[in-house]
This record gives sequence, structure tokens and C-alpha cells, in this order.
Amino acid sequence: MKIAVAQYNPKIGDLKGNTSKTLEYINRAREEKCDLVVFPELSLTGYPPRDLLLRDDFLEACHRALDEIIHATEGIGVMLGTVIDDAKGHLLYNSALLIHDGRIAGRVDKSLLPNYDVFEEARYFQPSKEVKCLEFGGIRLGVSICEDIWNDEDLFGHKRYSRIILDELYEDRPDIFINLSASPYHYGKHQTRMDMVSHYSKKYGIPFIYTNQVGSNDELVFDGSSMIYNSQGQLILRGKTFQEDMIVYDTESSYPEIASWKEDISWLYGGLVLGVRDYFHKSGFSKTLLGLSGGIDSALVACIAAEALGPENVLGVMMPSRYTSSESLEDARGLAQNLGIEYREISIEKVFDDYMGIFNPQGEIRQDLAEENIQARIRGNILMFLSNREGRMLICPSNKSEVAVGYSTLYGDSCGGIAILGDILKTRVYEICKYINRDAEIIPNNIITKAPTAELKDDQKDQDSLPPYSILDDVLEMYIEDGMPLREIIAKGHDRETVYRIINMIDRAEHKRRQIPPIIKLSHGDFGMGRRHPMVHGFRADEYAK
Repeated sequence: MKIAVAQYNPKIGDLKGNTSKTLEYINRAREEKCDLVVFPELSLTGYPPRDLLLRDDFLEACHRALDEIIHATEGIGVMLGTVIDDAKGHLLYNSALLIHDGRIAGRVDKSLLPNYDVFEEARYFQPSKEVKCLEFGGIRLGVSICEDIWNDEDLFGHKRYSRIILDELYEDRPDIFINLSASPYHYGKHQTRMDMVSHYSKKYGIPFIYTNQVGSNDELVFDGSSMIYNSQGQLILRGKTFQEDMIVYDTESSYPEIASWKEDISWLYGGLVLGVRDYFHKSGFSKTLLGLSGGIDSALVACIAAEALGPENVLGVMMPSRYTSSESLEDARGLAQNLGIEYREISIEKVFDDYMGIFNPQGEIRQDLAEENIQARIRGNILMFLSNREGRMLICPSNKSEVAVGYSTLYGDSCGGIAILGDILKTRVYEICKYINRDAEIIPNNIITKAPTAELKDDQKDQDSLPPYSILDDVLEMYIEDGMPLREIIAKGHDRETVYRIINMIDRAEHKRRQIPPIIKLSHGDFGMGRRHPMVHGFRADEYAK
């Protein structure tokens, strides 16, 4: 049997567009003389459809789209991920349908419904009560859906659910496993997936097809990276990363083992570019703008935007004040020239003077927090004016380290339509910038080597207000991404008072994080849709730490 794996980029709720793309891949598979084409989880609706699933009109439109696909399956089998409504909106299932010759020949419902991190499937779907293989072309297909394979004590050291779905399928004697996934990417996850699929194919002695969605929807990025392992646990075919692709597997052919592809810093950059491109294009925007400060965060944001949208669609605005250094001006101009983006300079000095005349009538300059923040808000207002007038979506440059501890100004540098770096620690920002400069100096080297500063008062440096980023980011990674208790963080060699200070800064900044733009999720622990901490609470970790 020849099986095509169709790794494509759906848009949530775009049933006409997703149906058109599904039919396109069915035709491509037919041209390749494939017997079966497999699509990712909920590929017809896009993942995650969230509360669209609560709308009767959406479910009815899904049914009509499904009918169109069913009528286009003459002579070929299609394994499609979609939502099934068994009781007029009251019993929904996340399903994989086997469609052939104009009819539904089989159905598998998702069994394990994740309800953690960014997932909330128990809000919408019913779990399957039993699983069994599907018969097609004389082959028994052991079909599962995404989370159904993320539960193996031997592999993960724990069980999140009581059921082991692949064990249940194995009892029904499958010839091949097929998993339909919409698995969001975070840095390091690809290696986990490879280890997982290799483990299962060796454990059961059965080839394994893993089909994954690609593209970005809202805050989530899907890397694709579909893969096929033989019964010895060897990788034999793989799809492209962060791109649409179709791979063809012939069950009667033998394939040499291919080398596993390893994640490196380029994956983070690729995920950011894809996240920005899809967020803009799927929202109907083509042009952007950002504040170019001459600092490293805005430099990285400009590079990502230029690659994602084309340099002709990017505007960088330098807004100097009395505190802006000549080197920052030079660095911002140099970066814009290297990238080929539009560049403007708009001084905020007169507006800042007007504010000082209102609030400091004696003419004194205090250089306090209020004066620092009003500069950020003046810049934010200028950028939003340009955004409205020119139809450009503003990008927020705040990185994860700043977002974590509240080192940004509400309605100032935190404003915008998307926070590209909101899940990228400051130390990672430097790594990605060095990657961008791997072949040529795109980002002026001075931006990378100079001490980070907001330039909101004389001789200001970030470390005046924060621990060194090497320490801050290490604590943030352990606490936010790894969920490590304070005592263990301190045992790793960090000063107790510094750790307490960082954790308390995180707790106090929750209300600010709720008001920043959507964040592109690229880590295991982010501040976006998967975080559900209260803004106001009385628990202070340092008071209860042992």
C-alpha cells in the first residue's frame, strides 16, 4: 500500500480554504498513485478551534465541508481529522474518519483528552469508550489521535491517564500504527517526539506513521516534522520542518535508515518567523512597524519581521530623546540599512518637555520611574498613531525575561498586536542574533556587545533594576519552564535572597502580563494561553519555602 502523509497549514475556521487544500492534497496523492492519504488532527477545522465548537452554525458548516470531501474520494482512501457531532452540539468527538469511494468506511475517536497547559479538550469533546483497528486494502490500521500516544510509563516515567491506547490497539493486531497530530512546537519537543515514536515502533514491532500539522494559529506554532519509523525503530522518512510537505510511504518497499535531524537555535528562529508570518497573513495584515531603539530586542524583532513579511513591508521608527546615545542612533540606522526596511526618526523631546512642564512646574528633572514610563508611553502613542494611519500592525518587542518580572511599561513598550519575543529569554535573544549574523553582519555587532539599557535616564543599565540576565534567566527557566521548587533552585547554587526577589517580581507582574499582546509560544512554560495563575493572591513562595 502507498500511503501519503499530507502535512499542511490550515487556518482555524476557514472551512472553505481548508477544504480546498484538503482536495488539493487528495489530488496530489492520487497523481502519485497512492492508496491512502493521511491528514493531521482536526485538519478540516484547524487546531485548536476552541469555542467555535460551541456554535451550531460552525458545526453545520463543518458537516457541509465534510460532505464535499467525501464526494471527492473516488478511487482513494482519505484519513481525515475533523469534529463529529453525534447529538446536535451536545456530544462532540475529535475524530479520524476513513473515507473511501464516496463513503465513510471507518471512524476513530480521540480517547485521551488533554486538559493542561494550552490544551482544554475536555471542555469540548467526549472520549472514545473503545478503540479498534480499521481495515483498508487488506491492512489493519491502528489509528490514534495526538495525545493518545503521550502516555507510556516506560518512556515518560509516569502515566497521566489510566488507559494505554496503543496497548489496546495492539491487542486488535494492527499491521501499522498511524497517529494524526496537531502537536504545538516548543524548543526541545522534536527530540521527545522522535524518541517516543522510535520507542513505540520497537516496542510493538510495527511501523509507525506520525502526521503533524504545520503552521501557526494564534499563539501556537506547529512545526510539521512528520515522520515514519520502521518496525525496528529506525527513522526512514520525514517531512519538512516549518513548511508544508507531502511524503509518500510504500509498505512493500524497504527504506534505508536516515539520520535524525537535531534541533538547534535555528528552530527557534524558524518558529518565530512562521509564527509572525501566519499571525499577520491569517489576520489579514501585510505591513508592520516597530520601535527601533538601537537595542538587541528591537533588532531581533526587525530581522524576524523582515524575513516573515518582506523588508518592503516593515517600518522601523527610531524615537530619540535626550537620553538616547549617538551609538544607538547609529546602530538603528545601520540595522535598517542592512535589512532594507523603511526607517524614520521622530524625536520625542518636545512632547517630553511638554509633559515635564505640566508635572514639574519648577523645571526640575527627577529621573524617577514616572518620567521613565512617560517616555515609553509617548513612543507607544506615536507608534499606534502610525499603525492606525498606515494600516500597519505594531509589534511589541518585550522579551520573556522582561515580561516575567514586569520590566516593561504598560501602554508603552508593551503595546502592539503581537509580542514576538514574549517567550524568548534575553540570553536566547543573544543566541538567535548571533545565529542571524552567522554568515554576515546583519545586526551591527555593537548592538550585540553593548550592555542592555532602556535609555530612559542618564547612564541607565538594565542591571540597575534586575539581576544579571545570566542569573535571572537561569532562575526563570528552572521556575517557569521546569516547574522546579525554590529549594531546588537554591540548591543549584543561586543566592536565596536573589531567588526570592525574582519569584516575588514574577508574582507581582501577573496583572501586567494579562495586558500584553498575544505571545508566540516556543517553550514548555510560557506566559500565554496555557498560564492560568490568579492576578491577586496571598501565596508568597519565600514564606513557605523550607
